[in-house]
Amino acid sequence: MRAGSTRPVRITWAGTEAAPGPAMPFGCVTLGDKKDYNQPSEVTDRYDLGQVIKTEEFCEIFRAKEKTTGKLYTCKKFLKRDGRKVRKAAKNEIIILKMVKHPNILQLVDVYITRKEYFIFLELATGREVFDWILDQGYYSERDTSNVIRQVLEAVAYLHSLKIVHRNLKLENLVYYNRLKNSKIVISDFHLAKLENGLIKEPCGTPEYLAPEVVGRQRYGRPVDCWAIGVIMYILLSGNPPFYEEADEDDYENHDKNLFRKILAGDYEFDPPYWDDISQAAKELVTRLMEVEQDQRITAEEAISHEWISGNAASDKNIKDGVCAQIEKNFARAKWKKAVRVTTLMKRLRAPEQTETAPATTVATTAATAAAATTTAAATDTAAPATPLSTEQPPASATPPAATCNGDGAAAAATTEAPSEQTG
Repeated sequence: MRAGSTRPVRITWAGTEAAPGPAMPFGCVTLGDKKDYNQPSEVTDRYDLGQVIKTEEFCEIFRAKEKTTGKLYTCKKFLKRDGRKVRKAAKNEIIILKMVKHPNILQLVDVYITRKEYFIFLELATGREVFDWILDQGYYSERDTSNVIRQVLEAVAYLHSLKIVHRNLKLENLVYYNRLKNSKIVISDFHLAKLENGLIKEPCGTPEYLAPEVVGRQRYGRPVDCWAIGVIMYILLSGNPPFYEEADEDDYENHDKNLFRKILAGDYEFDPPYWDDISQAAKELVTRLMEVEQDQRITAEEAISHEWISGNAASDKNIKDGVCAQIEKNFARAKWKKAVRVTTLMKRLRAPEQTETAPATTVATTAATAAAATTTAAATDTAAPATPLSTEQPPASATPPAATCNGDGAAAAATTEAPSEQTG
């Protein structure tokens, strides 16, 4: 419900404040407990919604203008009829964004919940994605990368202090706030974020950024975000992904199987000539962020104090030509974008011999079949995980997601939903 509702949530976005109510315990929510919905006219009376500018797995994204001030915002519209997965994603994003306020996180402005939709209004970031920014620079060095990674680390350290795990950090979710020369970086897309109330079990995220503990179906927590930052840093310094499988573009099964084996083993290298001009301090930080053992991985707070971030260890040598050539080769073409395609992650993480009727809680990772200990741990752990976001298939008309959370036919068969459930 938007600010001004009678729900017991204190918020001050859009210059208003909710009616006083009892303080909520950390992580507690009342979304859906009281069916006092906004009217659709409340949205259109306050905002002009423009054309759809982007369609994602769960929602449509609009550019919205507030009528009284002329200010522009981003509006994400989730349709409840698209299923429990979509409703859960919307409510999850609202819950998390209400908890956070940080300069490097896109801030929540307003929320409306009607009988049929969720409308989430956010700050509008008008800058470019990091890749586009690099390609437009005349000069690009380690220090530029260090500045980007520092801001991401500061935001993630803040999230982790609140016991929030983002779970889908990737370059596509990092954008410049505006087009000014010294614009800050902001993190977006929190629909997969989760409170770490005990370790998490369900696999979730974008394949190329998944940490070994996620691929291995181990319980995991905040360290997965630090691994993803290591992957981002590796790409920004070399133009190459650390784990890339040169399988047939359409052979997703073998692509994922081989990719996951490499991730489980931490099988990446600082290949020449791409890393020849990169400082030892940068390589050392990447290595610590991409430590296979999660309990030995550097934390976001510790990484901020690393000499490559807070000191003068980052080189100022121009590495643009080499990085841009590899970015254009690996990322600008459809090939790698196809590799970070929509993935039915449960299918990719299911052992080949597993039947589709097997319970989701006993599924072992495909990649982990090469590692008996990991497979055994994943297969014998019968503790029921938290309800996954994607316990049903997305609507057929939706644009395929770049990240999934525990969902394919097997999971859907195990956790079906009554068709009449339309509200959240």
